Amino acid sequence: MSTSRLHPRPGEAAVLLTVLGLLVLEEIALGLAEEDERPVIGGILIGASGTGLLVVGAVLLTRWLDARRPLPLPPLGPNGREYSARALEGFPMEAVRPLLLAENAPQLGQLYSAWVLARTGRPAAWIARRLDIPLDAAHLLVGTARSPELRQRR
Repeated sequence: MSTSRLHPRPGEAAVLLTVLGLLVLEEIALGLAEEDERPVIGGILIGASGTGLLVVGAVLLTRWLDARRPLPLPPLGPNGREYSARALEGFPMEAVRPLLLAENAPQLGQLYSAWVLARTGRPAAWIARRLDIPLDAAHLLVGTARSPELRQRR
């Protein structure tokens, strides 16, 4: 199962719907054209369809590149990545402690990074895939970050 978003962003949806509408209009124009005008109109429509395919390809390429953009992480300190107290405010340490003691446990720094990403609104599946942490840990952090108590503190 893919962990990426299944629905397009609003800008992507607008581009894709525009291309789809253009393709429908092309078919209508070709159907209404006179017999002797069809080769010219057909050539124009092939060019427009090619342009539409290029636009869809550009949207997909942009999404692919966005998914592989490096994560903004804090700088390395003497003990690894260091986060401010404000960035870690509300971190559910007691809830993640059993995860840290489990076999193949994620590192605390990974969970801190996941917490920061969860607070910025990233989905759990995306966080788990990008930081290579268990999905249940990501769900725990995202659920806590979206809790009403934490939102009131912001």
